[in-house]
Amino acid sequence: MKRLPLFALFLASASAVVAAGQTPAAPKPAAAAPVPTAKVAVIMFQAAVTQTNEFQRDVADLQKKYDPRRAHLKTLSDEIDNLTKQLQADDAKLTDAEKVSRARAIDEKKKQLDRDTQDAQGDFQSDIQQVINGVAQKVGALMTDYAEKHGYTLVLDAGEQQTQTVLYAVPSTDITKEIIDAYNTKSGIPAPAPQAASQPDAPQPQPAAH
Repeated sequence: MKRLPLFALFLASASAVVAAGQTPAAPKPAAAAPVPTAKVAVIMFQAAVTQTNEFQRDVADLQKKYDPRRAHLKTLSDEIDNLTKQLQADDAKLTDAEKVSRARAIDEKKKQLDRDTQDAQGDFQSDIQQVINGVAQKVGALMTDYAEKHGYTLVLDAGEQQTQTVLYAVPSTDITKEIIDAYNTKSGIPAPAPQAASQPDAPQPQPAAH
């Protein structure tokens, strides 16, 4: 067997090393795209809606609309109370037939009061829901614009009626007042006059999904 010169062996080894050094390196993984920083805000959406000047004005108008029906129900209730007291006072001098007749008249008036009360409550709830839904839709649109302009990536409803309750939030992230003020400015509706002490408070219906 013919032996290669020592120089030839060295040359072959050197060539192998150079060739290995020239092997392309594995490509580095591409850098991940930067994740945008989250900017979160919270809002008491129902409070934002019901504390706007527009909602307070519309509720006051609705209360006035139902004043006649409220007065009718009170008159009917007072009449029932008076008839009941008279029946009790005259019990000893009335015949059984008269007692039955008066009791039947009182019962009929009670049924009328129940029907009229349910009708009034149903109509009022329908009207107030239309008011809350109308204002909520506009407040929701304004809130969306506000969030986009201020760079918020997420707005959470911190209202008590939500199924996923916000347990804690830094006060500076609460934009409820900012939304109310911005809405009042945009609507141009002045704040309503303070209600009289005897006037019932405005109801708190549930807003539609926003």
